Amino acid sequence: MKQKVWFVTGASKGFGLEIVKTALEAGDKVIATVRSNAVDLTNSLGAPFDLHVVTMDVVNEAEVKKAVSDSIEKFGHIDIVVNNAGFGIVGAIEELSDAEVRKQYDTNVFGVLNIVRAVLPHLRERRSGHIINISSLFGYGALPAWALYGSTKYAIEGISEGLALELAPFNVKVTALAPGLFRTQFLNSGSYSLAANAIAAYDDTAVGQMKNVPAALHGNQPGDPTKLAKVVIELAAVENPPLHLPVGRDSLQTYRTNRDKISAEIEGWADRFTPTEI
Repeated sequence: MKQKVWFVTGASKGFGLEIVKTALEAGDKVIATVRSNAVDLTNSLGAPFDLHVVTMDVVNEAEVKKAVSDSIEKFGHIDIVVNNAGFGIVGAIEELSDAEVRKQYDTNVFGVLNIVRAVLPHLRERRSGHIINISSLFGYGALPAWALYGSTKYAIEGISEGLALELAPFNVKVTALAPGLFRTQFLNSGSYSLAANAIAAYDDTAVGQMKNVPAALHGNQPGDPTKLAKVVIELAAVENPPLHLPVGRDSLQTYRTNRDKISAEIEGWADRFTPTEI
């Protein structure tokens, strides 16, 4: 099997780290991006020859462009891009400040776009490649207190759909991969943010209840991140990969539940109002 070259963001922990390790075990080459401590990651993985760790923040466009350029120079080309870097923020939409919202979108959405813009000239020229954008089950249905984070994943789903259409003439594939709840550090208190300005009126609502979920659920999520990494490696070997891929029974069920809910609501109101066509 042909050796692939991966470009994986957010590689210091969680899904990113597991994908890096699994790709290396499969015999592929990997560019792993981290915001800091590149030497630590290299050493923790045994400094394999086929690993190139780059210090880069996805929100810094200049750093992204340099990282992509240096990576192509290092390994000659890139085959698979995994946009994994991201974090969650918990709070009612009213509670979240403009600064908090912008920080969430800067990483989860605009960071992905920075990577895509930097790597696409290379993929288009080669007329091959696969962009895998890590979405979430929260991108299939909103939850109180997680709605803002979920909206960034809705954006990733939409961006991925548009990219797939635009890149089809260049034989570049796109997948929005939506994991359910996995035993990563995502729900660790140091890995997500709470709204800085809590509003007491929400304490006795579903928002208040959801704020307690991460601590209770952390470490008890049903998904095994090493198995998700294997799914990603298998996905990269598929000639015609899916555009949307829920991973985990909870993600698949969230998709199905919200699909049916939206369909029933729209069809139920389809003929209730005055026709608007000429």
